[in-house]
Amino acid sequence: MAPRFHHLKVASIARETPEAVAIAFEIPDELKDAFAFRPGQYLTLSTDIDGEEARRSYSICSAPGETTLRVGVKKVADGRFSSFVNDRLSVGDTIRVMPPEGRFTSLIGERHDYILIAAGSGITPMLSIAGTVLAHEPDSTITLIYGNRTSGTIMFLEALEDLKDRFLQRFSLIHLLSRETQDVDLFNGRIDGARIRELAARGLIDPTKADGVFLCGPGEMIDDVASTLAQLGVEEDRIRFERFTPSGEAAPARPRSAQAQKAAEQGVQIEVIVDGVRRAFPMGEGDATVLDAAHRAGLELPYSCAGGMCCTCRCRVAEGAAEMAVNYSLQPWEIEAGFTLACQTRPTSQNLVLDFDAV
Repeated sequence: MAPRFHHLKVASIARETPEAVAIAFEIPDELKDAFAFRPGQYLTLSTDIDGEEARRSYSICSAPGETTLRVGVKKVADGRFSSFVNDRLSVGDTIRVMPPEGRFTSLIGERHDYILIAAGSGITPMLSIAGTVLAHEPDSTITLIYGNRTSGTIMFLEALEDLKDRFLQRFSLIHLLSRETQDVDLFNGRIDGARIRELAARGLIDPTKADGVFLCGPGEMIDDVASTLAQLGVEEDRIRFERFTPSGEAAPARPRSAQAQKAAEQGVQIEVIVDGVRRAFPMGEGDATVLDAAHRAGLELPYSCAGGMCCTCRCRVAEGAAEMAVNYSLQPWEIEAGFTLACQTRPTSQNLVLDFDAV
């Protein structure tokens, strides 16, 4: 079933840094099953800002079993949604929230050794993963490498220190600061591949023996570190990542192929299957993607980032053919199985059927 928004009340707002807050939502009893989550998943929030709808995905920082559901929101330059949350949202307000989604999750139940590498607000899903693993796997270990500009910009510092105190033998925390000098030179600077290689060379981490290495932060950091991990011998399926920005500047969309251009010029009939119901609408040359065409037709499809990163609009090509402008989230096996991202999909056939109910 395609995800749907629910109206949730803001239970609390905690200021984590001058530029970041943690928002907690009240979950009514009738929605507790719908909002059950796995550590590392995210919520898509939606609200009206100055008369226009805006939506954004934020990772859950709660551990399963907590009484409230929390997300961390860092204010970013020119960020309409993050500025609204940090400056205008109040306790008691109601906001539209989709049930948890995302596959940036850890296995819980057995013994694991995880390395978590986060920059800035990328700590949010890591806090949930670390707290859950440490609490529910008594023999597992977590090593967290966390990069920030200064000590004053560290989100969830108190919660991280609490984890370190409670799980002294199983939780290792390495802070890297790019604009504040620390006593150990190795810990000064940004997270990048060279820094991870040096940490491994000095024996502070051993990525090759980790059950999983989780990366969350800017795209360029993820790409550089993931490449280094592969060079060090870490198997590809043990490297997990979640982007909150593409690499560097947003990658330009690939030019339309000849087939996609021909289909756009002739016009395409689109059908979507959402919650078992088929709906049809046309797509013309002026529509960049299927999601754009659906909006023009007044049809609401599941989506969040609209940038190919969050996977909220994931669907399967049931009939016809299509290509994607960019893809930051689908795995190779998903593409081979016929899955696509509606926010990036451009038909290459005159008819296209997309199934949003496919799993």
